[in-house]
Amino acid sequence: MIKTIRSVGFWLALGAWGVVRVGGAEDEAAKRWAQYAPSFKAFAEEDRAKPPLKGGILFVGSSIFRQWAAVPEHMAPLPALNRAFGGSRTADQVARFDQLIPVYAPKIVVYYCGSNDLKAGSVPEDPAAIFARFRTFSEKTLAARPGTRLVFVSSTRSPDRVARWEQVDHYNALVRAYCAATPHHTFIDINPALVDAAGAPKLELYVKDKLHFQPSTYLAFTEIIKPVLTRLWAEVNAAPPVK
Repeated sequence: MIKTIRSVGFWLALGAWGVVRVGGAEDEAAKRWAQYAPSFKAFAEEDRAKPPLKGGILFVGSSIFRQWAAVPEHMAPLPALNRAFGGSRTADQVARFDQLIPVYAPKIVVYYCGSNDLKAGSVPEDPAAIFARFRTFSEKTLAARPGTRLVFVSSTRSPDRVARWEQVDHYNALVRAYCAATPHHTFIDINPALVDAAGAPKLELYVKDKLHFQPSTYLAFTEIIKPVLTRLWAEVNAAPPVK
């Protein structure tokens, strides 16, 4: 009898633990959803004040792109729009997908996200799990907008996370291989512009946190990214529409 009671107590406790775990995950998802509400409210206000043309080039991702305020000017005359939101992770890009890709209907998506996933937690997350969420975003994009070109900009080997460069490299390698094997995908590596001849980070390119960049660093990114987008833009506009 005592054994039976203990057994029932164990399963009740396990069930309660499961409820807490699920509730905790739901609470975290709701918290992260609310965290980005101000960003999307600002996007909506900007869109009302100056409606963007659909079918352009959409930059999405985390603060590395969000702080690139001069994207439209640097990419001109290409029709580029920046809708990155700071602090976001790859799961957030998937969660907010319907407020990005269907709304702006881009012909080209330029994606930077994963740095925050790689930095979060005391133990590094498996890069394969982070890549899987990017792949989900990719598949959703192609399902919603067949023929869309997706450009992945490499996660940076920033000085603030030297201890996790192995994970950064692994994540980048997984995405590079995926892009090479997937039609309409392009991988751009910006890391060579961030190091000196010995491979050490150029600290002058970064602000004090050693993660984010000085405004002038984005000029170097423009030199790398814009020629690729110029070529892709010519291709997508020369190709017959995908039905």
